[in-house]
Amino acid sequence: MWILGVNAPPAGHHDTAACLVDGEGRVVAFCEEERRNRRRHSLYRKPRGAARFCLEQAGITAADIDVVAVGWDDEQLYPGRFADDASFLAYAVGLDFGDRLPEVVRIGHHQAHAASSFYASPFKKAGVLVVDGHGENESSSIWTYEDGRAPRLERSWQRTASLGYAYDAASTWLGFSFLNAGKTMGLAAYGRAGGLAPEPLVSFDGDDFRLVLDPLPERAGRADSEEIKEQYEKVVARWRGLYSRIAGADGPGAPEERLADDPRAVLVAYTAQRLVEETVTHLASQARKAAGVEDLCLSGGVALNCSTNGTLPGPLYVPPVPHDAGVALGAAWSVRPPGPRTEPLTPYLGVDVLTGGLPLDDTGDLVRSALDTDELTGLLLAGQIGAVAQGRAEVGPRALCRRSIVAVPDTADVNTRVNAVKNREQWRPFAGVTRAEYGALLWEQQEHLSRYMLGAARVTDLGRQVAPGVVHVDGTTRPQVLLGDEAPAVGAVLDSLAAQGAPPVLLNTSFNDKGEPVVDTAADALAAFRSMDLDFLVLGDELYRKKASAGGGR
Repeated sequence: MWILGVNAPPAGHHDTAACLVDGEGRVVAFCEEERRNRRRHSLYRKPRGAARFCLEQAGITAADIDVVAVGWDDEQLYPGRFADDASFLAYAVGLDFGDRLPEVVRIGHHQAHAASSFYASPFKKAGVLVVDGHGENESSSIWTYEDGRAPRLERSWQRTASLGYAYDAASTWLGFSFLNAGKTMGLAAYGRAGGLAPEPLVSFDGDDFRLVLDPLPERAGRADSEEIKEQYEKVVARWRGLYSRIAGADGPGAPEERLADDPRAVLVAYTAQRLVEETVTHLASQARKAAGVEDLCLSGGVALNCSTNGTLPGPLYVPPVPHDAGVALGAAWSVRPPGPRTEPLTPYLGVDVLTGGLPLDDTGDLVRSALDTDELTGLLLAGQIGAVAQGRAEVGPRALCRRSIVAVPDTADVNTRVNAVKNREQWRPFAGVTRAEYGALLWEQQEHLSRYMLGAARVTDLGRQVAPGVVHVDGTTRPQVLLGDEAPAVGAVLDSLAAQGAPPVLLNTSFNDKGEPVVDTAADALAAFRSMDLDFLVLGDELYRKKASAGGGR
């Protein structure tokens, strides 16, 4: 049996993705469409390239698919739009299924999010909290999941009581897209560091919470996409008006590259951040209470907020794909859950960088040699900044050392240099990666979040001393702990640094230029390497350097 899970239009209009699961619930392949079509967030684009990759990885064709599982109830959101499943599949997926159409199963958006988190976790039973902009009829929901039992919805909150809407409003007030919430989170750290005490925007009464802006009246149960869009625009406009009152202005007074120096911008970002942190902390407690266990899973777009995740106590798991791309996985698993698990989901489920071999274009402008760990370590210790593209790509927005830019973070200046390499704002922070044993000395410990770089952790005095380039203004970093041979080149360098008596920690950020998705193939990696001011590239088992800079370090 083969189940193809998708996040696809018309309901899944951004971060489209495809995931292939077999009859035992094993994930064979998982890919976000943006990696294939090279369009950031793949807005309004069907996940055809991602689906084709999944089929190729399994060695099957579209005609072999038994079920297409969709992470939305598009029949509610777009009533009467499609005459039958054949027309829906043609619009949403775009594969030729031949004469044997697969069954189409529509999974509620929040249930798909919840399944993607619980079944990716090592937990046997857990409370699951989903927080995002909105599903079909909710903005936050609490579930109990247990192996061998049907999931139980404990409670949900209406769409217009959405933390995601409130955060979108702050992001757009700041001049960002609603898809740039990570920038808002990074800017909020300047408010925390400055000791701001923002106006509280939420209150709590027993098990419930109440936002300072009351939700709109909503038609229960069956709102369509037009109604939801109208409500979204009204609610976001109300939140923007509130932020304008708080800041005393309708927008920032500085350009994007200098927002950290704008007190009003910092205040708005931190006000929204505190709203999310306070409310999610409350909801996390309610989820644990409802499930009767301390193990907690978190999903939905708000679960990408590393600063919030890092404030939550107790056993916590967030999957590598908590955002909308993840419902491709959750929808498939809702049809066929995996068996017993002892380890969290591996994130390395994407395209192998050398699939199809190296591009045929001339590489005469590059110096190419076999990869040598000692040479690579020496380049990094000499202050060079390089990129790594090895093996199967990570799923999700966090680069986990198979599609990463790396550097030694022994000075704060490296942060400035890497931001310049990536052509992004200088106030943006970076993350550190190390082995588990050394990580225990550098920052507060996280049992699961650091596997996928999804939780902020406070840095120790030693961390500040040896890795200032990955310490944000509020004293935190977003750590990654690398296990075994998950990412061979980076792991080998960490071990080599330790053997040489140097701190075994690297700066790690995604390998992509401004406005580009993370690189996927060898062709992507070479193009990005040429366009960016990088010193070297690890591509598969080879090291590439630019002839103009092959003679030494910076």
